[in-house]
Amino acid sequence: MFRGLRFGSLVVVIILVVWLVAGCDVLPGIGVPAAKSPAKVTEAWNIIFNHYVEKDQLNSDNLSEAAIRGILDAINDPYTSYLDARHYEIFQSSFEGELEGIGAQVGVREGNIVIIAPIAGSPAERAGIRAGDIILAVNGEPTADISLAEAILKIRGPKGTPVTLRVLHEEEAEPVEITIIRDTITVPSVEFSMVEGIALISISEFSERTGDEMSPVMTELSRQGATGIIIDLRGNPGGLLSAVTEVASYFLREGVVVKVKDNRGKVTDYPARPTGQVSDLPMVVLVDDSSASGSEVLAGALQDHRRATLAGSTTFGKGSVNQFFPLSDGSGIYLTVSRWLTPLGRPIEGVGLEPDVKLELTGEDAIRWAVDYLNGNQAALTGAASPGEALAVIG
Repeated sequence: MFRGLRFGSLVVVIILVVWLVAGCDVLPGIGVPAAKSPAKVTEAWNIIFNHYVEKDQLNSDNLSEAAIRGILDAINDPYTSYLDARHYEIFQSSFEGELEGIGAQVGVREGNIVIIAPIAGSPAERAGIRAGDIILAVNGEPTADISLAEAILKIRGPKGTPVTLRVLHEEEAEPVEITIIRDTITVPSVEFSMVEGIALISISEFSERTGDEMSPVMTELSRQGATGIIIDLRGNPGGLLSAVTEVASYFLREGVVVKVKDNRGKVTDYPARPTGQVSDLPMVVLVDDSSASGSEVLAGALQDHRRATLAGSTTFGKGSVNQFFPLSDGSGIYLTVSRWLTPLGRPIEGVGLEPDVKLELTGEDAIRWAVDYLNGNQAALTGAASPGEALAVIG
């Protein structure tokens, strides 16, 4: 069942690959009884169609869509959206790892649509888009009154076509206009390398391909005799619950990966499901304030089970689970349906995860620190006596 659940990425890869989270199967719905239909909505509908003077201007399809959008807007949840049939199909395809767009991860912070991170080598990165950019407008249309999903769909488009974003860079006073030529974006979710005997696994998202990409990585790190593992989740906006659970199961032999709390207060545990390859090597998980949703699930699970040392900065704090609900005409609703908790029951929504080791180091410097930490050289960097102790490292 849980393959249809998505953590509300923030996050989303604008490829866009949304993270309104990356994906796979779409469930038709969760068995929640429908609320009583408000009589006055039907009453208003009938009054309009019976009495409006320009009756030939009334289009029931358009008015139905407007009514649904109005209801969802009133919920005031940036991760809940109505998608017409064309956009619904496009949005679902966003989770397959290859799309046409600009190549950037996008989310919501303090009511603003922001760039979580441009994908390395993408049109967005080449054009000058930066992590932390606030997107103020798309092709001249302000983003203040549209949902994250709507913004993503406006930014995506066919290969070779331009899109102009008005963005405000961090710590700058004036916005700039940046025109980007869309392209086909292929997003490998897992990258692997060896650094001084330590396996470095960078996971950019949790898509339906992530589990398959992890399997050869686990085989290779064993073949090369890795003595420790770094999982880099910095800038990872989330993904499929099934993919997160699958990755966690390479490092947890048993136990809960995440708890999901629905709108009735029912809490469902999702356990680790080892498939044969399970590593017991010491681990560091690198996170930052752009590690969100599904990446927080993985980091929180490994932290709660004391399986890894969490290093970096406080994570984003996106604890929503989202689901697609198709409607009869091919359109659909993307709805926040649950909140998730770490295995120890810690809520993450609006709070984030606190790392075991706070780092002000970034980029390759943070990886260098993690390699030294796992190779037993952390005392030289921090004065720490042992892994897992609360530390602060300033670069």
